Amino acid sequence: MAGKDSGNLKTVRLWRDAALRARKLRSNLRQLTLSASGGCPGAGADPLESPDTPQLVLPANIGDIEVLNLGNNGLEEVPDGLGSALGSLRVLVLRRNRFSRLPPPVAELGHHLTELDVSHNRLTALGAEVVGALRELRKLNLSHNQLSSLPAQLGALAHLEELDVSFNRLAHLPDSFSFLHRLRTLDVDHNQLTAFPQQLLQLVALEELDVSSNRLRGLPEDISALRALKILWLSGAELGFLPSSFCELASLESLMLDNNGLQALPAQFSCLQRLKMLNLSSNLFEEFPAALLPLAGLEELYLSRNQLTSVPSLISGLGRLLTLWLDNNRIRYLPDSIVELTGLEELVLQGNQIAVLPDNFGQLSRVGLWKIKDNPLIQPPYEVCMKGIPYIAAYQKELAHSQPAVQPRLKLLLMGHKAAGKTLLRHCLTEDRVEGNQGGGDKEKSSPPSPPPVSKGIEVTSWPADASRGLRFIVYDLAGDESYEVIQPFFLSPGALYVLVVNLATYEPCRFPTAVGSFLHRVGARVPHAVVCIVGTHADLCGEWELEEKCLDIHRQIALQEKHDAEGLSHLAQVVDEALARDFELRSASPHAAYYGVSDKNLRRRKAHFQYLLHHRLQILSPVLPVSCRDPRQLQRLRDKLLSVAEHREIFPNLHRVLPRSWQVLEELHFQPPQAQRLWLSWWDSARLGLQAGLTEDRLQSALSYLHESGKLLYFEDSPALKEHVFHNLTRLIDILNVFFQRDASLLLHKLLLGTSGDGEADGESASLVGLPAPSQDLLRATQLHHYVEGFLLHGLLPAHAIRLLLKPHVQAQQDLQLLLELLEKMGLCYCLNKPKGKPLNGSTAWYKFPCYVQNEVPHAEAWINGTNLAGQSFVAEQLQIEYSFPFTFPPGLFARYSVQINSHVVHRSDGKFQIFAYRGKVPVVVSYRPARGVLQPDTLSIASHASLPNIWTAWQAITPLLEELNVLLQEWPGLLYTVHILCSKCLKRGSPNPHAFPGRTLVKSTETSDSCGCGISVERREYQNSPGPSCVPGQPSTSPGVSVTLSK
Repeated sequence: MAGKDSGNLKTVRLWRDAALRARKLRSNLRQLTLSASGGCPGAGADPLESPDTPQLVLPANIGDIEVLNLGNNGLEEVPDGLGSALGSLRVLVLRRNRFSRLPPPVAELGHHLTELDVSHNRLTALGAEVVGALRELRKLNLSHNQLSSLPAQLGALAHLEELDVSFNRLAHLPDSFSFLHRLRTLDVDHNQLTAFPQQLLQLVALEELDVSSNRLRGLPEDISALRALKILWLSGAELGFLPSSFCELASLESLMLDNNGLQALPAQFSCLQRLKMLNLSSNLFEEFPAALLPLAGLEELYLSRNQLTSVPSLISGLGRLLTLWLDNNRIRYLPDSIVELTGLEELVLQGNQIAVLPDNFGQLSRVGLWKIKDNPLIQPPYEVCMKGIPYIAAYQKELAHSQPAVQPRLKLLLMGHKAAGKTLLRHCLTEDRVEGNQGGGDKEKSSPPSPPPVSKGIEVTSWPADASRGLRFIVYDLAGDESYEVIQPFFLSPGALYVLVVNLATYEPCRFPTAVGSFLHRVGARVPHAVVCIVGTHADLCGEWELEEKCLDIHRQIALQEKHDAEGLSHLAQVVDEALARDFELRSASPHAAYYGVSDKNLRRRKAHFQYLLHHRLQILSPVLPVSCRDPRQLQRLRDKLLSVAEHREIFPNLHRVLPRSWQVLEELHFQPPQAQRLWLSWWDSARLGLQAGLTEDRLQSALSYLHESGKLLYFEDSPALKEHVFHNLTRLIDILNVFFQRDASLLLHKLLLGTSGDGEADGESASLVGLPAPSQDLLRATQLHHYVEGFLLHGLLPAHAIRLLLKPHVQAQQDLQLLLELLEKMGLCYCLNKPKGKPLNGSTAWYKFPCYVQNEVPHAEAWINGTNLAGQSFVAEQLQIEYSFPFTFPPGLFARYSVQINSHVVHRSDGKFQIFAYRGKVPVVVSYRPARGVLQPDTLSIASHASLPNIWTAWQAITPLLEELNVLLQEWPGLLYTVHILCSKCLKRGSPNPHAFPGRTLVKSTETSDSCGCGISVERREYQNSPGPSCVPGQPSTSPGVSVTLSK
C-alpha cells in the first residue's frame, strides 16, 4: 500500500492478513527456487545491472512442482520448456527480472496457474493473448513496471481476486475492468489517473482499494456503491472535499485521507461506525472535526500536520483510542478530559504550542510512544516531559504535595571577538556604572573614559536585573581570544539568551563573516533555535550617519546569510523529495541518479533532519542595538530590552514556570559545606544530595538539567565522558580553565614563579638544582620555567609538576592534581604524552599535551610515515580516506578535542596544528584538517590510512574507532550541517586534486571489485561502516556501476 505516512502507521496488520491468505494457499504446495548464479538470489552484484543475460535450465522431473520462484535473476526470457514441463504449477514468481512483455510460455500455464508475480520488471505491455489465456488466475502482481495501459482481456479473468498494478504509468483503466466481479483487493496507487475510474463502481465485492498518489481531485457521488469496502487508501489524491454519499460506506474499517486539501468532513461522517483507523494528516483542518467524536470504535487517529488550534473536551468519548497523533499543529492547550483516554498507547504532540499539560497526566500510563519535543513547555518542565509519562506523573504528584517555588533566572552569554567590549559592557550592565561623561552629551565635551576593565578570561556574574520581580541573570562573559574557542562550547546551552557583541568603531562590512556571521553559525550549530540579540558597542566613537550605516549593514548581511542558509537547506530537502518521488527500483537502476541505492526509510530520515534544521533557525532579534557605555540612556535601553525579552513567555517559557520545592532544596544543598568547597561532584554525590531533597535518582536528572540550562551549574548529560560529573563550583572550574587558555607568557611565568616561592624545589626539579648557590638556583629555576612556558605556547607541552605549580591556589594534594588532569582529558583538552596505557609511570615525569596550542601546521618530518607524506603524495599501496565536509561552520576546538579523544586508540603519534600522524598497531593513520580556502569553500576533516590491496581490511579496522570517536563529538552539535564521503583510492593514488567522492556508510568487509568508477578509473567497491550521525548530511552521490554506496541517517 502507498501513502506518504504509511511508514508511520500500523499497516503491518493489512500486510499480515494478505500474507496469511497467501500462506493458506501455499501451505502444502511443493516449491522450487532457481537462481542463475547458483547461489541465493541477491548475492553478489545486482542482476539488474549485470551486462550479461543469465541463463536458467529447468531441472528434470519437476512436473509435480506447484510453486516456482525465478525472481531476482535478471531474466529476459523464461527457461525453455517452462509450459510443457510444469503441468501442476499453480504459483509462478518472476519478480525483479528484465521482462519487457509477459513471456509467451506463461500462456501455456493458463489452465492451472492461479498466482503470477511479474512485479519489478520493465514491462511496457502485457500481450493480449497471454493475458487472455490466464483464465484461472486469482492473484496477479504487475506493480513497479512501466505500463501505460492494460489490455481489455484483463476483464475476462473472472476468477481474479487480487490485482496490484501500482507504480506504473496508467492514465486510465479498460472498460472491461467492470467485469471483475470477484475482485476483492485492488492496488492502483502511484499511477497517472486524473479521475476516479468509473469502472471500479461495478466491483461490488471489492474490500480493499488503494488509489493513492493519483490526481483524482474528487470522488463520484455514487461511490457509495462500493458497500463492501473495508480498507480504502486515498492518500495524496488532491481531494478538496468528500461527497456526502461517501458516508454510506458503512463497512469501512481503515481509511487513509492524508496529504490532501481537506478542510472539513461531511456531517454524516459519524455514520462510519465501524471505522477503526483514520488518517487525516497533512490536510488543512483548522478545527478538530466534530464528526469524529461519535466514532466510539475508533482505535487509531492521525491528525498530524494540520492547522488545529485546540482539541475538544469531548475527545474523551473516544474510549477505545489506542493511537493519537496531533503533531505539527498549532495546539495551545490540551483539555483536562484527555487523561480519561487511559487506553492510549501512542500519543504524539510534538511541534505544537503547548505550555502546560493537564493535571493527572500520569493516568496515561500505557503510553509507550510519546513525542512532545518542540513545545514551549512550562509545566511540567521540558526536561521532565521529554523523559516520558512516568516522570510527568512523579513530577505532578510531587508538585501537588509540596510547596512550589518560583525562581525567575536566565542564563545570559556575552559572545564576540576580542576587544569587542564584552567585559566593559558586562560591568556597566551589572554594576549600574557609566564610563566617562555621566550625562551622555556631546562627544567633544565628554571626559576621557577610564581604562576599560581587563578581561580575565571567562567570567561568571550573577546580576539581579529586576529586584521587584526577583529576575536574575547569570551572566557568562565568554573570552574572545581564539585560545578559548576549544572550551567555549561547553558553556553554550539551550534556554539561554545570547548577546553577540560587535565593536562598531572597528566594524567594516568586509568583517561581517568573522565578527558576526561565524558566531551565528556557531551558536546555531550548537543550540538550534537559540535566541540571539546583537549589541553594537563603542557607539560614541561613530558619527550618527556612520552608526546607522553600520547597524543597517549588519542587519542586511544577517538577513542575507539566513536566506542563503535556508535556501541551501530547502534545496537539499527538495533533492531528497525528488529522490523519494522515484521508486527505489528506479533510483537503483542508474548509479548516476541522486541517492543511488538509498532506501526510502533513510531518505525520510534525511528529509526529517533537513526539516528540523529549517524549522529551528536562530531567533535573531532585530534591530542591532547600538550602545555606548558612556551614555546611561543607551545602557538603560539595553537593560529594558533584555528584561522584555526575558519576560516574553513565548521566547523563554521556562522563566515563568513553578518548580517543585525539592529542586530549590537540591540547588541549596549543592552550595553548602562541605561540597561547596569541592571542584566538582560525582553523579552519585549529587544523587545523595537529591535523596536529602526528596528526589529519587530517576527524577534527579530533570532537576540537574534545569540547573544547567539556567546557568547555575554545568551538567553534560549528553556527553558519555562527562555525564558522571556535576560542576557546581563554576568559579573555581573557570579559574582553572583560564589558567590554561590565557595565552600570555608573562602571566604564565609569573604564576609558575609564585608557585615555586616558599615551596622549596618543585617535584622533578630538585635533582638538577642540588649543590648550587641560592642565586644560581633561582636563575636556573627561572630559566627552566621560562623553557616550560615557551614549550607550552609553541607545542602545547607541560610537565605534571609545572601544571601543579600553575594550579597551586586550586590544587593542594597530588591526588587532586591527578583527578583534575583526568577531568581535563575527559573534556578533550589535554592528554598524557608518555603514560603507558593502563600502567603507572614508575616515578618518571608525566608530560601533558594541549593540542590547541600546537603551532606547527604539520608534524615534524621524522613522523612522516615510511618516508612519505600520506596526506599529499602517491603510494604503491591502496589508500583509504574518509572526508567530513562542513559547508557552514567547523565547530571551534573540534580538531583539538578530537586529537585528545583518539589518543587511546593510537601509538607513535606526532601532532601538528592541522595534522596528526600516528599508528594503529602497525597500520599508519593520518588525521588532517583543512580550513576553508574561501567563503564558498567548506572546511574539511579527513581520516586516512593505507595498506596493500589484499590487506586493505586492516586499514578499515584502523580508522573505524577513530570514526566512532568523531561521530560522538559531532553529536554535541545537533544543528551542524556536514557531509561524509569516501574518496576514490585510485584518484588518490594518481594524485588527483579533486578525487572522486562517494557518500554512504561502510561495512568492514569489501564487496566485489569493479574496473570502472564515475571518474573513469578503477575503484574497489566499498561501503562506509559507521552511520554518519543525526546531524550528517550527504553530498550528491556521483557514483557509477562500479561503486556500491548506502546512505544511513
